[in-house]
Amino acid sequence: MRYLFVLVILISGSLQAQSVAVLKYNGGGDWYGNPTSLPNLVKFCNTNIQTNINTQILNVEPASPELFEYPFIHMTGHGNVYFNAEEAQNLRNYLLSGGFLHIDDNYGMNQYLRKELVKIFPDKELQEIPATHPIFSIAFPFPDGLPKIHEHDGKRPQAFGLFENKRLVLLFTYESDLGNGWENPEIHNDPKEVRLKALKMGANIVKYAFEH
Repeated sequence: MRYLFVLVILISGSLQAQSVAVLKYNGGGDWYGNPTSLPNLVKFCNTNIQTNINTQILNVEPASPELFEYPFIHMTGHGNVYFNAEEAQNLRNYLLSGGFLHIDDNYGMNQYLRKELVKIFPDKELQEIPATHPIFSIAFPFPDGLPKIHEHDGKRPQAFGLFENKRLVLLFTYESDLGNGWENPEIHNDPKEVRLKALKMGANIVKYAFEH
């Protein structure tokens, strides 16, 4: 019954302000990284793609029933990630019930994250998402796929996903560092055009999450 209620919220969300949240995970990684990024992305989305999202960003834990109140959950960090069995099951139920999780590697998360995702979906593997996927054009065009925002190891940016019945339920952005581009300009001193590119890609992610 709870999951049916969640679906009603996700479908009717355009009638009232929706909320998004940051995932407060365990394991020691800095889940709280980039504190200005999601608020800035929300403001950009409300202004540029006509969303109606609360500007107050809350934190939610993986095992919490409150997870189901948010159609979009953002996760970031540099280090270790750990989900226990209860958290993994709750995240699985959330994603299968219509929720969406965006994980943005702030550098150093990849090796820890992948083994934890197996706990959530032992029957699925991350797939690289092609540039032709709607998430790269739903609001703003990115014909080459995920943009590069911050340089770390000289690797190309990659978008990976987990799918359920062809619906993208989890997006993992790697070697892009979108969250840094969403932060206040004085934090990383990124050029305006780089920040705008990051915000536009973020808006695509939010729009896809809300509409699918």
